[in-house]
Amino acid sequence: MTFQDATPDPYADPLVFGQRLQILRTRKGMTRDQLAGLIGKSGSWVKGVETGRLRTPKLEVILRIAEVLRVRDLSDLTGSQSMHVDLFTGPGHPRLAAVKAAVDVYPLTTQREASPAAHLQARLFRAWKARHSAPNHREVLGALLPELIQDAQLAVRQSDTVLDRRAAQAILAEVYSLTQFFVAYQPDAPLLWRVAERGLIAAQESEDPHAIGVAAWLAAQAHRDSGPAHFDAADAVNLETLNYLEPLLPSASDDVLAIAGALTFEAGYTAARRGETGTAWRYWDKAREMAARLPEDYYHPVTSFSRAIMGAHAVTVAVELHQGGESVRQAAAADAVAIPSRPRRARHRIEEARGYQLDGQPDAALATLNQAHEAAPETIKYNGFAKCIVLEEAESKSPARRRRASELAVKLGLLAA
Repeated sequence: MTFQDATPDPYADPLVFGQRLQILRTRKGMTRDQLAGLIGKSGSWVKGVETGRLRTPKLEVILRIAEVLRVRDLSDLTGSQSMHVDLFTGPGHPRLAAVKAAVDVYPLTTQREASPAAHLQARLFRAWKARHSAPNHREVLGALLPELIQDAQLAVRQSDTVLDRRAAQAILAEVYSLTQFFVAYQPDAPLLWRVAERGLIAAQESEDPHAIGVAAWLAAQAHRDSGPAHFDAADAVNLETLNYLEPLLPSASDDVLAIAGALTFEAGYTAARRGETGTAWRYWDKAREMAARLPEDYYHPVTSFSRAIMGAHAVTVAVELHQGGESVRQAAAADAVAIPSRPRRARHRIEEARGYQLDGQPDAALATLNQAHEAAPETIKYNGFAKCIVLEEAESKSPARRRRASELAVKLGLLAA
């Protein structure tokens, strides 16, 4: 989420690398020592770069900084338009405008009859299935969402009873959750937050524990991905929802137990992003215990939370804690094939690749990124971590590695064919 602050705009005037680094670091609410710890440098090194005492670092270090600060475009950090590469904001999808229009236009008239709740649920089920099974999942969702959003809004508007309205709000909340998967990493942050907040409101109005849990899970992610200054907000949403769900868990359905497990892991994920090793693994352990209570073949339809996903989550925790060896060990123990969702499987492969890169195994990292591309091209295309690895290895001294990275860069649209 973008907030106005008193720091200068690093893009208004030509600034050297160190000045841009200081401004972007400050905007993320990160101290020099914190940044230094996350990139394997010292606080005095960061100060030296920011003040101009030290030269601009090499590309591999610039990419590591960009990864830690979640820089949206590499040129924002370097100032060089020759390095104009979208990192954590991908290219605008061709169907983004239609989805945005459906979100923005709320129906206040009733010119046609709303679809029955059962019909909306069936369409929503098919949309989730397509999202998890299609390699071009954004394209498929972009085609389905505009009408689904409008019809779900209309169903709420035309509800006759309190119970009907709550049921319609639960469906609308889930539609907004599906929409958030589409708009994430698109070049429209206000739209992402509009969708997340509407999802929270609809879920609260539904009084449905599962809908509330899913909306909170996505809102916590949006806060966390906004940078360290918003980690507290992520925890506030996450932990408050867990407190709400906890009394319900002894007799909860599998879906409610799973969303509570997903929220528990998210708390560990945020702790890992803070560098809090003990807290991160403690939440992971608790989430694993919750996953063990689920049927062996169960997968949560939104979050993919399950027994099988815990191995992938362990890789993510280790990577965020910058534990290269541990992330590789966890990757060896995790079974990506057991993850039925294509985009989630691709995301796991990307996390594995980050682990290999941290552990000094760039060839394994590139091979794993190719596997991610095979699983879901649209997932890796929008992933800043993957782009950082590819760009770094495209500058490798090894001709063979440079060629493999360049071929992947072409697939991701980072280099012209």
